[in-house]
Amino acid sequence: MEIKKVAIAGTLESSDVQVIVEPQDTLQVSIESSVMNQYGLAIQKTVDEVLEHLGITSGKFIIVDKGALDCTLRARLQTAIYRSNDLSQGHISWGKL
Repeated sequence: MEIKKVAIAGTLESSDVQVIVEPQDTLQVSIESSVMNQYGLAIQKTVDEVLEHLGITSGKFIIVDKGALDCTLRARLQTAIYRSNDLSQGHISWGKL
């Protein structure tokens, strides 16, 4: 899958994460987190796993975490990627995720 257009998911509220994706020829991931010192490696691992699972090899990803749980980060990242491809609920095989 590729990033076709700018898309956003999530908020900047406490315990949430905002993910912005943009088309780009190379892969660039920027992570800002209020809990980076404690969970930075885990956040990076989750992002890497989602991108690998969806076959993402390029695009710009801006992630602003406000203490979100791992499941929330995964959901927001997937949602932003799917929105960038104009995929809606009827076109996504959620069971395979």
